[in-house]
Amino acid sequence: MTKGFESANGYVSRADVGSGRFDQTSITLHWITALLILVQFVSVWLRASVDHSTSFAVTLLTVHRTSGVLVWVVSLMRLIWRHNFAYLPPFPESMPRLQQTIAKANEYSLYALLLIQPITGLGRSMFRNAPFELFIWQVPALFAPNDVMRHTFRELHEYGANTLVALIGLHAGAAIFHRLILRDGVLHRMLPWGSPPVEFPQSSVQLAVSDGE
Repeated sequence: MTKGFESANGYVSRADVGSGRFDQTSITLHWITALLILVQFVSVWLRASVDHSTSFAVTLLTVHRTSGVLVWVVSLMRLIWRHNFAYLPPFPESMPRLQQTIAKANEYSLYALLLIQPITGLGRSMFRNAPFELFIWQVPALFAPNDVMRHTFRELHEYGANTLVALIGLHAGAAIFHRLILRDGVLHRMLPWGSPPVEFPQSSVQLAVSDGE
């Protein structure tokens, strides 16, 4: 643990507490995740509009798989950092308990999907009994062809993707609502650039993981 940095385990920098923002590592990992998810969806949408037999379609699929693995790795890093080191600013006192519960449920559901989606996607590829590209390597066929398993993973992957879009929409919509309507500083907690400090009573500053966004 970095000396002088207080987190969920008890060390936090005064700058983090005073700003009312998440720590810089949490913010960086959040926006890397957002960028990777954007790559995921753009690669799928582009591939749907081109001939699947072309080299461009193959490249798009490789990009999709590779970014999916990176999403899994970064999401795992976020959970480890969050549990052990992150500074998690409290919700505004004006925010109703129900809204806080919904925000937490949305966040934990996003984490779950970001870890599950790459697994279902790779499962779908592995049961084709054909090699596929991942990063700069070619993964050999590891399992015998199994149409039932492949179909199951495909259905789970598509259902998960639709659910992910809905949860991201809810997450982004809530952030915009807090920024434009409530103006309570919630959005500023995770912006990649600096913002004016959000004042909270000192007694409300909690360092428990459950109080994060």
